Amino acid sequence: MPEIGASLREARMRQRIDISEVEQETKIRAKYLRALENEEWDLLPGPTYVKSFLRTYAESLGLDGRLLVEEYKLRHERLSDVELQPIAPRSESARGGRARRRRPSGGVPRWAVVLAVVAALLVALYFLGDDTGDQQPPSAVEPPTPSKTQTTQGSRQGTTSSRSSGSSSASGSSSRPRRSRVVRLQIVPTGEVFVCLTAVGQGTLVNGVILRPGDPVRTYRSRRFRLNLGNNRVRLRVNGQVRPVPAVTSGIGYEITRAGRKTLPAGQRPTCE
Repeated sequence: MPEIGASLREARMRQRIDISEVEQETKIRAKYLRALENEEWDLLPGPTYVKSFLRTYAESLGLDGRLLVEEYKLRHERLSDVELQPIAPRSESARGGRARRRRPSGGVPRWAVVLAVVAALLVALYFLGDDTGDQQPPSAVEPPTPSKTQTTQGSRQGTTSSRSSGSSSASGSSSRPRRSRVVRLQIVPTGEVFVCLTAVGQGTLVNGVILRPGDPVRTYRSRRFRLNLGNNRVRLRVNGQVRPVPAVTSGIGYEITRAGRKTLPAGQRPTCE
């Protein structure tokens, strides 16, 4: 997987988004956004903020925030104190205690006991061979029947394998970046123009104002805009691409979404009254 910071930077540059626009949308300071792109984790307030900022920044760009947070945990989070403790070597006192155990001083020597046991086994095998020498060997040997425990273990292993393959395919599909449905809109006046702009879920953004050349240009974000213009002395920039406005005498209205721009009849244009 590419580096975390490189993934964020490439997604932002591909969508032609300035770092100040992301700061305005996510409410995360620009210096922290740059630290995420450069993977300068020490400049961020702490691991909790890193994961929160990383998820918010990734989702604003249409990336999978959960996947990038998991990648950060695997690469940069430290092991717990218990996991970092070294394995304690066996103490010298324990090893010395075994060495100092006394051997029994009296009784029959151990080698004599072992020799007697071996002799008894040899005698038992001799008589057992005489008793079974005249018997006919069985015609066939039945294969051992698998026990219930072995069958259960086999089924569990099969289930675990299927779950592992399923989770691998799921993680592979989730790593694909989701396409953002947010539209970025800029209204750049080239002359005096009446503007009324509304957005779904945000209400009125420009309340029937006369814009003039040189006025500050803002970037608006929404899934759907409704726009009413008094004339064509304006240049619309949708997701970084300039959209011309034809010459009109009585105004023009648009509905702007990710799918494109649709001209609105006079009765459906926003009025900003």
